[in-house]
Amino acid sequence: MSVADSQQWRSRVLRTADNLSFLPWLRDRGSLTARIQARGRFAVQLLRQDLGRPTGDEAVALGLERGAHAWIREVALSCDDRIVVFAHTVLPCRPRGPLTRWLARLGNRSLGALLFADAGFVRGPMNVKRIDRRDELFAPALAAMHLDGQDAPDTLWARRSHFGFGAQSVLVTEVFSPTLLEFDAAGPVSAASTVRSAAADPCRSEPPHNAIAGKENQCASRF
Repeated sequence: MSVADSQQWRSRVLRTADNLSFLPWLRDRGSLTARIQARGRFAVQLLRQDLGRPTGDEAVALGLERGAHAWIREVALSCDDRIVVFAHTVLPCRPRGPLTRWLARLGNRSLGALLFADAGFVRGPMNVKRIDRRDELFAPALAAMHLDGQDAPDTLWARRSHFGFGAQSVLVTEVFSPTLLEFDAAGPVSAASTVRSAAADPCRSEPPHNAIAGKENQCASRF
């Protein structure tokens, strides 16, 4: 992949020696949560959830005006107490709808459990990129995955997807730690692990409100 190409999100990534191990993770359109759960004990750590400005390319992808605010959610996903994924989610303030309320109530729970729990969600095209220090998400990803030490990697593989639910759309970027590959020895994901379960559907529960729930009207009035 050329330097110019590496700076662009791409719908296809060629098989090369340096990405071969990551390709199953980058190309899989199933639940990332289920894939990690099949390899060990899964946990979510909420790092950030508030109003903020999306990156420039995120704003373009979501059709937002330059400088517009959106709801930003960032979490670290762990397998057996080792952080393996940094997930960054952007939800436009408008239009408001169920996604705004559901995201507000997730807390330290998986967004993937929400996105794959209801047949009303539609996953759009999935794009892949090898990010480096020029990308706005690179430094936060390194810090979240505790990779920002002396031996920090120069690049990280990431994928990005749109999920639509009615009139709302959310953009999810997942950045993968090299540590993730150590769990592949656990074997392939069982088909049963990706089956939707109403019992695990956070859309049907009423968890406590957090900061987003309290600011929903503020978001609509300001933006």
